[in-house]
Amino acid sequence: MTLCPAACVEKLRSPLPFATLADLDAMLQAKNTTPLLLAEHFLERIARLDRSGPRLNAIIELNPEVKTIAAPCKSGLLHGLPILIKDNIETADSMQTTAGSLALRNHKPARDAALVTRLREAGAVILGKTNLSEWANIRSPDSTSGWSARGGLTRNPHRLTHSASGSSSGSAVAVAAGLAPAAIGTETNGSIVSPASACGIVGFKPTVGLISGSGIIPITHWQDTAGPMTLTVRDAALLMQVLSKDFSAELPQDALKGVRLGVLRKQSGKHPQVLALFDAALQKLRDAGAVIVDSVELPNTREASSLSWKAMLIELRTDLNAYLEQRGGDVRSLAELIAFNKKHRDAEMPHFGQEFFEQAEELGAPEIIAAGQKARQLAKKLAGPEGIDTALKSHDLDALICPTNDPVGVINLEKGDSNERVASTPAAVAGYPHLTVPLGFVEGLPVGFSFMGTTNSDARILALGHAFEQLTQARRAPAFNAG
Repeated sequence: MTLCPAACVEKLRSPLPFATLADLDAMLQAKNTTPLLLAEHFLERIARLDRSGPRLNAIIELNPEVKTIAAPCKSGLLHGLPILIKDNIETADSMQTTAGSLALRNHKPARDAALVTRLREAGAVILGKTNLSEWANIRSPDSTSGWSARGGLTRNPHRLTHSASGSSSGSAVAVAAGLAPAAIGTETNGSIVSPASACGIVGFKPTVGLISGSGIIPITHWQDTAGPMTLTVRDAALLMQVLSKDFSAELPQDALKGVRLGVLRKQSGKHPQVLALFDAALQKLRDAGAVIVDSVELPNTREASSLSWKAMLIELRTDLNAYLEQRGGDVRSLAELIAFNKKHRDAEMPHFGQEFFEQAEELGAPEIIAAGQKARQLAKKLAGPEGIDTALKSHDLDALICPTNDPVGVINLEKGDSNERVASTPAAVAGYPHLTVPLGFVEGLPVGFSFMGTTNSDARILALGHAFEQLTQARRAPAFNAG
């Protein structure tokens, strides 16, 4: 790499707030800014909004090498563009990778996660790590989303008293508040689409397997996936080109013309204001040429969800043990992690316990593991081929739609999450793509609009979401309302 020539530093200017990846790339191409100036711009916003001011607490750690990395000119699809990474994704640099837990502080990973390697090769500048619900929200049924022992509590930028949802809380908040143009989150069930919709941004959970899971702290490899969290669908598609090999998505303005979209009313909840926003959006879709098929039934949802949960705790023990053993460090198994948390109870468990960890640790017998494998196979079959695919084929649909979420509740560390509706489980269990796009606001809180499709329909889902986004233009800057 070489230092930027003199031409790079003429007519320099900082980006406008909430500039997208596409906006920033255009500025770089026109030599109106530099990677270093972009990094400094976002570091200043983090200092002003995350570390002071409203104190969003979205960033768990900044990359101390960011200015050095950003100084040279870069090549690649993301050249010079700042990206934040969730703190359960490994980076082999000066930063830690802890899943928000104190147990992993003293032993850094030996290598980058596969997706981080792809980001670096594309020229991205890794700005820092985002906070999350500790261990991706699999520790306790009484947890508070956005809280971790290492990172503290992340707050929703639209109303600071309300949840940012989880587990990719910090990633969603950082993008919504303009602390970075994009971030990488992870999802097992709802952990991308829920905080994205709760914070009013785009979140995309791709087909499981499109993005390598190597170097991501696991819950279950059957459902775990990383995914982009961005200001626009176009930016999400751009990141997918980098994160997934041989991926491309065309985003035509008329992608909605003639498509058949099935409304999942049973997944849409009963919140009157959310449903009013949703129905208004349906009319816009009709006006754009889409065919709306209302009240589509999604078979087997309850049974698939129950079987998936039965399998997940078994898989958590198996997958986490394998990860901790190969990583090394102070804890090398789930049992040792449970013991660590008990020993450091005041710091690790001031608000909620580790009941799910303890339940999972009891599920190591061979016959239990075998039963879990059968439950997983049946869950995937019921959620995918006999669930989403059946609904799509029965009505000749291109995608399924519903409001992603109801408005999030007030943060209460002592009682935990208030568990408002989020439509995430069917696509999560099936391993199918799920995109949420801003829909509007209810009482100052964002709600999202979901597109779900069959396996590997990711490019089509992104195209539909992009066209919908152009119709609605529902995203808006947060107010940092303290009440």
